[in-house]
Amino acid sequence: MTKFIIEIANTHGGNKQYMLSLLSEFEKFEGHGIKFQPLHPDQLATPDFEWYPVYQELMFNSEEWQEIIVKAAETKKVWLDLFDIYGVTILEENRNYIFGIKLQASVLYNEQVIAALGQCDCSQLKLIVNISAIEMNAIEERVVSLQKIIAPQEILLEVGFQAYPTELEDSGFNKIAVLKKAFPNAIVFADHVDGKLDDAITLPLLASMMGADYLEKHVMHSSLETKYDYLSSIKVHQYQRLVEQVAVYGTLTKKPFINEKEILYLKNSIQKPLSREKKLAGQGIDRQMDLSFKRSGKSGLTATELIALTEQKYILANEVEKGSTFKREDFKKATIAVIIAGRLKSSRLKRKALLKIGELPSVEKCIQSCLKLPETTYTVLATSTEKEDAELADYTYAPQVVFHRGHPDDVIQRYLDVTEKLGIDVVIRVTADMPYVSKEITEYLLKVHFESGADYTAAKDCAVGTAPEIINVQALNKVKEHFPSADYSEYMTWYFQNNREFFNVKVVDLPKDYVRDYRLTLDYQEDLDLFNALQAHLDKENKDGSLFHIFAFLDESPEVVQLNNHIGLKYKTDQKLIDTLNQVTKIKA
Repeated sequence: MTKFIIEIANTHGGNKQYMLSLLSEFEKFEGHGIKFQPLHPDQLATPDFEWYPVYQELMFNSEEWQEIIVKAAETKKVWLDLFDIYGVTILEENRNYIFGIKLQASVLYNEQVIAALGQCDCSQLKLIVNISAIEMNAIEERVVSLQKIIAPQEILLEVGFQAYPTELEDSGFNKIAVLKKAFPNAIVFADHVDGKLDDAITLPLLASMMGADYLEKHVMHSSLETKYDYLSSIKVHQYQRLVEQVAVYGTLTKKPFINEKEILYLKNSIQKPLSREKKLAGQGIDRQMDLSFKRSGKSGLTATELIALTEQKYILANEVEKGSTFKREDFKKATIAVIIAGRLKSSRLKRKALLKIGELPSVEKCIQSCLKLPETTYTVLATSTEKEDAELADYTYAPQVVFHRGHPDDVIQRYLDVTEKLGIDVVIRVTADMPYVSKEITEYLLKVHFESGADYTAAKDCAVGTAPEIINVQALNKVKEHFPSADYSEYMTWYFQNNREFFNVKVVDLPKDYVRDYRLTLDYQEDLDLFNALQAHLDKENKDGSLFHIFAFLDESPEVVQLNNHIGLKYKTDQKLIDTLNQVTKIKA
């Protein structure tokens, strides 16, 4: 809460009756500070100084100062502005009535005054240090020095100087924020703008809201003639207005960041997300493509609530009609599963699923990687009903892995059978020839998949074998509606990327650190040789198979990379196969 210091300065003109009458006018402001300037002309200036005669006129003797200070202390906290040894003497003579002292910038290097204060017990006094025209490094030095010599209870830094009057742009207002950032000390703002202007109220009010802890304000009598310092002074009714304004506006900075009325306003006026088209259970929400935003009398989720659900990997549990709002009960937390497609019928590398990478068969190495993938409820090894594939039941690596046997050729049907049985909503599709599928890439793809409401998400570029695909089960069912017998569904990717007008397909640019041009899929002996060289390194260094450990090794081992980097991917190089896939996977509208 901002505190006030009433600055009497020289408005009294050396007239004690003026001073006492002024004190009576401001008597009602109990608890405020009030500051006097006890000075001796012969200690403050030489006779040739232009203001010397004025200082002679302004001087009160010790008895007069005692009467004034005792009177003021009945309702105020008394401060003394010290310029000379005489002021220190007045301090000592009235010690029991003094709350604090002040040193003007012009006195900060007066070693005589500072030393005299060092001989006093100032431990219960606050000290205001005016820093006008003092550089930042010098301010720090003075604060440290004065604390050491005078040892006051607290040092406050004051902004502002007297220029009869001070122009608004010279007020030092800009220093408040700078000082608060650089020093822990409380800040005093003393403005000296023309007291007849609105600025005389507005400027200290703004300073208070900027963080000034104290406001020092020049005042003068409301009816008696004021000979000196009247240009920057205000009268009691103006001071009353300033106090009231600071009280009112000061509370504004303490209000909660969000108030109840603005909450109500937003609630009544916010544009709600509406479904642009009919949305089906099992789908996600593409916040750009699936929504329109309008003010509506219908109840429903706000955009931020909808965003929160998608970020938490929720999908639709119910159908939502075109133009409808979304409700919380329309969503469910997606059940996510890794489904690994694997068989033993490989022709290029016989029974590759059982060939060892290090100590594990390659299929179990794949399962080991998949068990590390994020936010999954199930890990499934899905093979065919062919007799030879029954053997894979002995290679599931861990007891929690679900072993599923399904359609020998239609991989999509094989997936749908197990998703229906387990209540799976979203599939992380992996093939058993991916022994080092990446947790890091999977996390990234899942995030994009749910936040974009995609049906299908894949990486644009990656080290082959490190990136899975993310597919909604609802989208897999839609494929089956168009392709009751999906003859080439081991190339599942094509059914989505070749039908973008029917599916929300996201092919994602991965972060650069996630991408290399390495081959990390198992089809040939050269692939197996690379994997065993890689695994031997990981085992020796006691490192897991994280993407970055793999890349770190391969980046430094070109001879290992060369083992298989000449091998291409058939579905990218075999033009006859590509033409066939383009034909058989395209949905005919």
